[in-house]
Amino acid sequence: MTVAQRPWWKDGIVYQIYPASFKDSNGDGVGDLNGIISELDYIRSIGVDVIWICPMYDSPQVDMGYDVRDYEDVYRPYGTVQDMERLIEETHSRGMKIILDLVVNHTSDQHKWFQESRSSKDNPKRDWYIWRPARYVDGVRKAPNNWVSNFTGSVWEWDEHTQEYYLHLFCPEQPDLNWENPETRQAIYQSAMEFWLKRGVDGFRVDTVNMYSKGDMQDAPITDPGSEWQFAGYQYCNGPRMDEFLGEMNQILEKYDAMTVGECPNTLDMNRVHQYVSAKEKRLSMVFQFDVVDVGQGPYKFQTTPKNWTLPDFKRAVARTQDLIRAPSDGWTTVFLENHDQSRSITRFTSDLPQHRVSGGKMLALMMCALSGTLFIYQGQEIGMTNFPESWDMSEFKDVDSSNYYKMVAQRTNNDPTALAAAHKSLQHLARDHARVPMSWSTAPYNGFSPPDAKEKPMIKSLSSASGSACF
Repeated sequence: MTVAQRPWWKDGIVYQIYPASFKDSNGDGVGDLNGIISELDYIRSIGVDVIWICPMYDSPQVDMGYDVRDYEDVYRPYGTVQDMERLIEETHSRGMKIILDLVVNHTSDQHKWFQESRSSKDNPKRDWYIWRPARYVDGVRKAPNNWVSNFTGSVWEWDEHTQEYYLHLFCPEQPDLNWENPETRQAIYQSAMEFWLKRGVDGFRVDTVNMYSKGDMQDAPITDPGSEWQFAGYQYCNGPRMDEFLGEMNQILEKYDAMTVGECPNTLDMNRVHQYVSAKEKRLSMVFQFDVVDVGQGPYKFQTTPKNWTLPDFKRAVARTQDLIRAPSDGWTTVFLENHDQSRSITRFTSDLPQHRVSGGKMLALMMCALSGTLFIYQGQEIGMTNFPESWDMSEFKDVDSSNYYKMVAQRTNNDPTALAAAHKSLQHLARDHARVPMSWSTAPYNGFSPPDAKEKPMIKSLSSASGSACF
C-alpha cells in the first residue's frame, strides 16, 4: 500500500514581503530585491519555509504594483530580472521556497496589451479586455451597469477615442482582462505564469482569483440609496466559468509542483470555497478567507470602530476558517491576521498601549500557531509592529484606497468636518497604509530600513522606534 506524499505547502510557514517597505539597500528610499536578499538569513532564522513576494513587476505604481505594465520585467527601483533570478537562487540555497503575487484579473492601462486594445475597435486585441457601449437614458450617456468599484466610483471608464466603456473593478488605471477570450488566457499563462515558473518560482498567491468569470453583468440591487453605484461583489465573483479557468491554470502549475493560495473575497458559501480547495478537484491549494480580518466591518470596510465586534464574533469567524479541514472536507486552509491590505493585528484585535502590546502580540501569535492550516506571517508581525500613530494626519495616508475613501466622504457630505473627522478615525484604525510603512530593523536612523547615509528619505515615513521596534 502506497501512502500519498503530503504536499510540501501544508507544513510550511510563509513570510510575506512587501518590497517597497522591506529593506532599502541603496539609499534611494525604496525597498528593493537586494535588500530582501540581504535579510534572507534573518528570515530563515525565524523558522520561515516560504517567502511570498508582493508584486515586483514593472508598473506605474498607481496601486503599488497591482497594476502590472509588464509581467516579464521588474519595477526598476526594485531591481532587474537578473536580481529576481538571484533572489530565487539565494532563497533556494537556504532551503526555502519562493512564491510571487499573480495579478491577472487586470493589468495596468499602460500594458502593451491594453494599449493595443484601446487603439481601435478593429484591433486584434480589442476583445482581450471588457468593452461595452454606453446606455442612454433620456439622451444622457450612462455606464453599462451600476456596479461600484472596489476603490469607489463606477467600474466603467469612458474611452473617448473608441466611444465605449471599459471595465475596471479597481482603479480606472487597472482595466479588467477578458478571460472569456481563449487567446487572452493563453497569453496570461505564458507571460505571467510560465515566464517565472521556468525561472524556479515555486507557486503564486493569486490575486482576486474568483473574479475572472463575471457572469452577465446585470445591475446590482440597491443597497446604498445615497449612491448611483452599488455593491456587486456577489455578482462578479465566483462566476459560471471559474472552475474551468482554474482547471486550465492547474494543468500548468502541476508540471512544476507549484502551490497556489487564492484571494477569495465575497464568498459566503462554504461549499463553494470547498470546491476551490478540494484535493480531488485540483483547482487551488488553499484560499484566503477574510472572515477574521473583516470582523465588525460595516457596508464599506472602513466604516467600523474597535468596539464594533465582540469576542464571540471573533471566535465564530476563526471557527469558520477551520471548516475546510474538518471531515468530510478534503481541502486545506490558511491562518493569517495580517497582510498588505490589513492594518496591524495588535492594534486591530488587542491593544497597542505599551502595557498591553507585548502580551497582546504573544496571545495572537499563540492562537495562530495553535490553529490548523498553512501559517502566513506578514513582515513586521513577528516583532509586534503596530499601526502608525494617531497624530499622523491625512497627508501620511498614501494608499489609493485610503485617499479615495476620504474623497468620497468629502463629496457626499460637502466637506462636513464631523464626517471627515470620522473618516480619518476609521482610516487610523483600518487603512492599508499601516502595513506599508518601512520595516523596523533597529533603532538606527530610518529604523534601519535605509542606510544611515541614505540619499533619500523612505518613500513612506518610518515609525519612531517607540512605535515600530521589536517588542518580543
